Formats: sequence, structure tokens, C-alpha cells
Amino acid sequence: MPLSPELVTEMQVLRMFDTSTSQSGLKVHSDASADVISATRRLYEKQLITQVDGGYLTPLGYESSVHLQQLLQILNSKPLL
Repeated sequence: MPLSPELVTEMQVLRMFDTSTSQSGLKVHSDASADVISATRRLYEKQLITQVDGGYLTPLGYESSVHLQQLLQILNSKPLL
């Protein structure tokens, strides 16, 4: 599965959420880039976040965000030699 620019932006938006607490949300303002606004809308349509302009992670969004952060941590780690 290729990583389209749209998918990469969606992952970047998911990465902005703080998964250490369920009380931390995200608000994407109208002056954000068009790519981020569109990605946030798509995440809402996929039921990963609670509001079209951000809000909070849904249970599925939380799980997705945690897995994304774990993947990024693995990929950014130094190889064991």
C-alpha cells in the first residue's frame, strides 16, 4: 500500500494528539494549511476523531494514534549491532 501525501498528513495530524490523557484534544483553526484541514476532516469521517475540526480521539482513534507512535518509535530507533 503506497503512502499518499493525504495519508501522510492524516498520520501527522494523529501524531499531534497527546495519548497520555483522554482530556487533551486538538483544535484545527481555519488558518491552518488546507492539507491539515482536509486531513482532519477525513479523520473525522473515518471516525477517528470526534469533531470535523479536531476534538478528541475516539476509542479507535486512540488505538490508531498509539500504534502510530509505537511504529514511529521503532522506525526512528537505532539498529542493534
